[in-house]
Amino acid sequence: MKPSINIPEALHRGESQLPFVEFIPGMDIQVPHVNIDSGLWVIRIQFAPGIMLPKHLHTGEVFAFTLSGSWKYLEYEAVNTAGSYLYEPAGSVHTLHVPETNKEVTDVWFAIQGANLNLDADGKVESVWDATFVLNTYLALCEAAGHPKPDVIGA
Repeated sequence: MKPSINIPEALHRGESQLPFVEFIPGMDIQVPHVNIDSGLWVIRIQFAPGIMLPKHLHTGEVFAFTLSGSWKYLEYEAVNTAGSYLYEPAGSVHTLHVPETNKEVTDVWFAIQGANLNLDADGKVESVWDATFVLNTYLALCEAAGHPKPDVIGA
């Protein structure tokens, strides 16, 4: 008798299966994947021109790919544009800004390991965004907007 091999199947989510919802004014999110145990959260964010997020520290690595528009960190010269890839090491601190002069939505895909520690003007932690927070917030926002519960991988 041959031993049985259990090969997991690849999981797919189409763009239309996961709604974009407003996370904060001018910032819509889609959450295709989370892994609470490992602290991984994968999000796609669509930013309106002029959006600036709080200065934050990453406890883990971040991988970002820009699909459209442009954005940068105020602390660095590099500008991320469509087709740009950005790697952020654990411990990096920065302030995400989308220029007011952008003529289109800035669309970015992020894979984040660990947490964003959002900092106040004195550098103290004001809030924490991690896999659990992002998943729970996304599901609640989808429900509030009247969407059926999205089938987030790992949820």
